[in-house]
Amino acid sequence: MLRSDRDNDKPSSAGRREFLGFAGAGMLAMLLPGCGSDSVNPTPYQQTIAQGQQAIEQAISDPEHPVAAISVAMLKGGNVVWQQAFGVSSVPDQTRATTQTRFNIGSVSKVIAALAAVILQDRGLISLDTPIIQYLPTFTMLSPEYAQITTRHLLSHSSGLPGTNARNLFTFAPIPGYAADTQAELANTHLKHLPGELAVYCNDGFTMIEQIVLALTGQSYASFVEANILAPLQMTNSSYLTSVPSGGSFAYPYANGTQYQEFVNAYATGGLSSTPGDMMNLAAMFLGAGVFQGQRIASAAGLAQMGTDQTGGLLINPSPEWRWGLGWDSVLQPGVAAAGVLAWEKDGGTAFFTSEFFVLPQAQLALMLTGNSGYDARKLAETIVLSALQEDGTISALPPPVAGAIPPIATGPGIASAAGIYGNFDAPLQVIANSDGSLQLNQWDGATHAWTQVGPGAFQYRSDGWWWNDSNASASYRFALATGTDESGSAFSYRYLMKRVAPGAGYAWLTLPLGQQLAALAPLDNAWQQRIGTQWSVTNESPTSVPLVLDGNVPAILTTLTELPGYVLFGNNDLRYQLFVPLADDRGGMSVKVPGNFGRDLYEIRFASANNVSTVTLGSSIYAQA
Repeated sequence: MLRSDRDNDKPSSAGRREFLGFAGAGMLAMLLPGCGSDSVNPTPYQQTIAQGQQAIEQAISDPEHPVAAISVAMLKGGNVVWQQAFGVSSVPDQTRATTQTRFNIGSVSKVIAALAAVILQDRGLISLDTPIIQYLPTFTMLSPEYAQITTRHLLSHSSGLPGTNARNLFTFAPIPGYAADTQAELANTHLKHLPGELAVYCNDGFTMIEQIVLALTGQSYASFVEANILAPLQMTNSSYLTSVPSGGSFAYPYANGTQYQEFVNAYATGGLSSTPGDMMNLAAMFLGAGVFQGQRIASAAGLAQMGTDQTGGLLINPSPEWRWGLGWDSVLQPGVAAAGVLAWEKDGGTAFFTSEFFVLPQAQLALMLTGNSGYDARKLAETIVLSALQEDGTISALPPPVAGAIPPIATGPGIASAAGIYGNFDAPLQVIANSDGSLQLNQWDGATHAWTQVGPGAFQYRSDGWWWNDSNASASYRFALATGTDESGSAFSYRYLMKRVAPGAGYAWLTLPLGQQLAALAPLDNAWQQRIGTQWSVTNESPTSVPLVLDGNVPAILTTLTELPGYVLFGNNDLRYQLFVPLADDRGGMSVKVPGNFGRDLYEIRFASANNVSTVTLGSSIYAQA
């Protein structure tokens, strides 16, 4: 997602673990856009289409952030009312993109995975609320509560699995066995939270759907989806790139003067290659309550479950506007909901592509937008959808933007107890409570190994209950305390640093827990102290891995924070920077429970030594001391 993030709070570089989630992965620039289009259908949405065309043309010709190609399709009822491609699919050849050009749609693929699970349930092979060990008895983890994980947990990001298996996620050649590798690694790690306790974006949960499909049907996930979803929906320009394709038109990444083809080896969580036109067939099936051109693909009840808010039973949920569905990021998309209309949304990003998928079941409208990274997909998609709703009379006017003038300064609560270090998957944050009631916010900078101030000057408490900086009217901060008793009977109390932004077209606020306040621990013992300052290079990544090819084997460093005794910090700009709690002399564990997006993709680290070679395992990646 950096671009055009859903959370608008990513640092200036992004690791591979971010991409399969909230859209717009911008690690690698796509250059030299071309212009043009190839298919414009007569439609009543002339104004919406004209505005969308203008916005897309601006995106692909932006001199500072050019986008090679963008493709779009919009459906109303059973008719595709707009389908068009812009730019070039091949930068060196300046080949025009067409409506048959396929893009890697990233985590929009999760909607397909949830649909596959619904089909299994329709056939009586699974129940969404039965523990998955009934269907996948080989699945195991170190935390005994793993046996409580259900398919519903997997599909609603509430399973407690650590996050994303980073090894060989994005490559320039197909790498088989990713799902099996992920299951094998999960056997050596703990849960990061109890199943159902909170919802935090989790790619590995969808990867496990691949293993369930294989165990129950004997078919690979890609084969099952092709036979039961893609073929009956006539999605002839859609597939999982399990091998080098021998035909078809693709959008190709272009970086450092070389053109590549990207392979996403996590099929269920982010591996579908498709076109907006094909995705409109999928949307038509949703709008038809499971029926496409007279053929039932899935039950109406199953699709209704996908579109049902899954957050009601969460114990920890400081951002209630996040309405997770099954496979959907939101089943009450905030920007469209501000206009009084129901919309389901899923976005997706890979190392090179950014996508947005909207289905409005009551308005019988759908939109798919995909393209090379570098444009604000959510803003563009929201703008097009809301314009269409206004043009066809579903809404009389656009909702008012929520961001405006910074509120006046007010007398605020004491924040001394909120000072300290906040951990997440990305980079630690430091809150400093100033004597005048203002606060300073710093973020750890991996490049300099030092704190960098967020925004010039301090943040002051305002009349709306948030802390604002005079120089930034687009974001504000506050603290949230989550307390209660978990299902094991243990009391909990977590303080979160919250950020509020108005992403997309700016019609609704979104609050994000950026990090969890951490308490100091006992000083590190000698075994851990001896590792401080060591550097580690990955040894078992494919030579075709995108980060290795484009960035080289950048070492990760193990260090500490002076301000937070008892923890170790490990990472680099690709992996990001995670704080670990020592569990033993040879293992470090996860330290935070952060809902939403900033608690995703956590790991445990395991140290070993053999033949005078020291190694550390992070997920399924093995690093040797550099």
